[in-house]
Amino acid sequence: MAEAFLSSCGIRLEAVDEWYGIQADDGSLIAGAGIQGSTIKCVAVADSHRGEGLLPKLISHIISLHQGENLRVFTKPEYRALFEDLGFRLLAEAPEAVLLENGRGLERYCSGLLDVWDTLPQTQSGTGVIVMNANPFTLGHRYLVEKALEKVGALVIIPVKEEQEFSYEERREMIVKGCEGLPVTVVEGSDYSISALTFPTYFLKDLSQAAETQMRLDLDLFGRHIVPALKADVRFVGTEPEDRLTARYNALMKEMLPIPVVEIERLHGVSASRVRSAKYQEAAAMTPASTHPYLLARLMEKALLAELDTPLKPGLVGPDGCGAHSDMDYVLMRRGAEAVRRSFTAHIGLLPDLAALGKAMEADALAATGGVNTHRGAIFALGLMAVSALKKREIAELSATLKQPEGTHGAAAGEVKGALKMARGGYRELFEDWLPFYRSLEGDPYRMQKTLLRIMSGLDDTCVIHRVGPAMADSIKLESRNLLKDFSVERLQETAHRYNAGRVSPGGSADMLALTVLADTLLT
Repeated sequence: MAEAFLSSCGIRLEAVDEWYGIQADDGSLIAGAGIQGSTIKCVAVADSHRGEGLLPKLISHIISLHQGENLRVFTKPEYRALFEDLGFRLLAEAPEAVLLENGRGLERYCSGLLDVWDTLPQTQSGTGVIVMNANPFTLGHRYLVEKALEKVGALVIIPVKEEQEFSYEERREMIVKGCEGLPVTVVEGSDYSISALTFPTYFLKDLSQAAETQMRLDLDLFGRHIVPALKADVRFVGTEPEDRLTARYNALMKEMLPIPVVEIERLHGVSASRVRSAKYQEAAAMTPASTHPYLLARLMEKALLAELDTPLKPGLVGPDGCGAHSDMDYVLMRRGAEAVRRSFTAHIGLLPDLAALGKAMEADALAATGGVNTHRGAIFALGLMAVSALKKREIAELSATLKQPEGTHGAAAGEVKGALKMARGGYRELFEDWLPFYRSLEGDPYRMQKTLLRIMSGLDDTCVIHRVGPAMADSIKLESRNLLKDFSVERLQETAHRYNAGRVSPGGSADMLALTVLADTLLT
């Protein structure tokens, strides 16, 4: 109903958390408004009911439900006066849209920036500003900062506050660490950077207007509020030879901002988008060492999620069910994988103490999952491989100093070749067997399932041994070998059904599957 009503008013329904409507006596919608986060959107009144005061009632209702929150609205310029009558204040305007808010969020943010300005060195060469995405922070970003510092006495970096492939917190940390040793001030980002992720387009008749309108609003807000708060004298940007929208943004910046805009020639061959799509070795060559832990943490999480997102895994949690587990599910496993990513970068400073790093990561994962051990084995294996890549040291060398922790399935398995013994052997099976097999299946829709079976057919899986004993574990190896030799989806489904019912969970093999995926991204 909402979608049809909005369409009749010439606008589109976008993602909203809540949407409120006013209905006529016959049940038809005559007005409506939604909210996503702190942004009011998808606002409309039927033409036949304009002038009846419906919209003020609707917006007042939403405000009353969000008492104490700082609400914003992007809307058509003709609705500006209506929202101002409801206590909203103009923040920025463009020919096709205006941005207003009903609190003092931007005012408070700018007050904080003014406090920052008071701490900056006051020199004749002035204060420069860089608004930086850093998704992730590259050598190109460092180069831009260094060149900017040649022209100004004080430099402020504002990180874009959005959740992207690397989170806002990760990106800000990378900027701070990547600029270590340089006289720059990295401030907190704000919710007032207007981008394609934050700017709604529901009220624009032509979507081709969206990017231009978004850029104009963002620059109008920056020029009106951020420039005066920082008493900025110049804004620095990198040249953009490839991306048409970024090049247009740079041109608009020069046209709209009340301060000079200086373009600095981009460092050749380096870009964040290339880093995101590259394998680790290539990505590491385009980024400072301080960024490398974040690249590795992202790859660790992606490997864990690649395993988790694989269906038809006998006995294992996946998108199709909980396997043989009653204490784990897909959502919990995903939460654990996310914790592994965050924890690796948070505790990387504990190195060279590998044991301390592992314990800290285990504690974080357990806290994220409410005490359920979802990733202890994976933290050991993937963490070792990530540190090996980071420090350029052999896995066998790193693991030589580690001791078998008490209370693990490997410790209880006696002479069985558990996780620590495999690591001390440099994961020979991985490099000689599993990884070549995995790579040989590129393009196969059942690549992950077949690689899992390959691992299960040879691995002394201490999770299986713990649950069903060594004799059953040996028969599972043989069954996996035969299933791989005569593979069919039907046979895999039948095996999964039996393992799920019999509480057979090859968790060690799942860890090795994730390790194989990680190794593929780390090794050229």
